[in-house]
Amino acid sequence: MRDDFGIARAPIRHSAHKVVMFAVRAADLTADDKREAPAVRTLDPRLQALALEHYDFVWRSLRRLGITPPETDDATQQVFLTLSLKLSSVREGEERSYIFGIVMRVAARVRRNYATARKREVSEGDAPESLSPSPTAETSLSRAQARAMIDDILAKMSEERRIVFVLFELEELSQPEIAELLDVPIGTVASRLRRAREDFEAAVARIRAKRQGV
Repeated sequence: MRDDFGIARAPIRHSAHKVVMFAVRAADLTADDKREAPAVRTLDPRLQALALEHYDFVWRSLRRLGITPPETDDATQQVFLTLSLKLSSVREGEERSYIFGIVMRVAARVRRNYATARKREVSEGDAPESLSPSPTAETSLSRAQARAMIDDILAKMSEERRIVFVLFELEELSQPEIAELLDVPIGTVASRLRRAREDFEAAVARIRAKRQGV
């Protein structure tokens, strides 16, 4: 991904079986006869294809919109369950935009339900107590701290700026793609992105100054 802020994006790796499991549950909810045995139902091929194609995108987007594990998995499931109920009304070629609309609504609802998104912070107790921590342990700790810092910065951004920032910097979508996805003018995307980047840079500067005792 873009390295303007030194953010590394590691794609989420989930098995195809788990992805299809979500789609199967979604198919269960859309069946006319709720008592019918799941084994005899036919999974909607379109729903299955969308789950396989967009699961990682949905999970990452929810994560960056403030939904932290273990709630991330449940929220992802909610997205696909909702999609299954509305799938017949989603036009071909507009699935990604529709799915992201669901992601935003689910993320907002989950944050309201939990009041504030849980933050994973690395405490001193999590650090190895040996005199010479292994390089692997140090690397893991450093990555965890970086993720916690980014999560904290994103959580303090306005919703509009955070969404554009996540899509551009972390999901690597272009500004025209984001404008189409959010159904807003490209000038609006550019403005929100510029302000989001300013917010991010200012937050990083404050963190660095605090660490240096300035």
